[in-house]
Amino acid sequence: MPDDIFPTALHVLVAAAVFGYLLGSIPFGLLLTRAAGLGDVRKIGSGNIGATNVLRTGNKKLAAATLLLDALKGTVAVVIAARWSHDAALAAGLGAFIGHLYPIWLGFKGGKGVATYLGVLFGLSGLGALAFAVTWLLVAFVSRYSSLAALTAAVVVPIALYMTDMPKAAGLLALMSVIVFIRHRANISRLLAGTESRIGSKG
Repeated sequence: MPDDIFPTALHVLVAAAVFGYLLGSIPFGLLLTRAAGLGDVRKIGSGNIGATNVLRTGNKKLAAATLLLDALKGTVAVVIAARWSHDAALAAGLGAFIGHLYPIWLGFKGGKGVATYLGVLFGLSGLGALAFAVTWLLVAFVSRYSSLAALTAAVVVPIALYMTDMPKAAGLLALMSVIVFIRHRANISRLLAGTESRIGSKG
């Protein structure tokens, strides 16, 4: 999806951002675990509503569904808003990402945003999403740290988008990457201390 040449009207960008935010605010992790009779996912593990914490319920299918739906929030927001313009798609994508992090329905306490980040990226650039996936897989395979893989991919993605002549998208994903790092402060501290849980480890 190439960057627009002409700017989009402010009211269209605001509408797209609000639409994306409301879509991104849907707490699928919480809704799915409650529907499955597993209670409030915010009361276990990290207290997060994302797929990683849903996995701590022991239900892998629910965790996978949460991951998919959280990603789709970003993709759907971008694809629908792209009917107006690429700038509107960027605004909607940012809105969806922020909505997942700070959902209005849950007192602005949401997830860490990686799945929705990837969903937004997929809606904007298939090559960018491929760069994320390849980076994540390589780092995860070598290090066995999911958080490190996600953080590394979040560094690679804006560079990949810029190199493929998508400067606006690169700027947006760079901003989102900074937010991802902020939301992963605890993980970064554990990585530095050598206490972060590895993929496949128990507890």
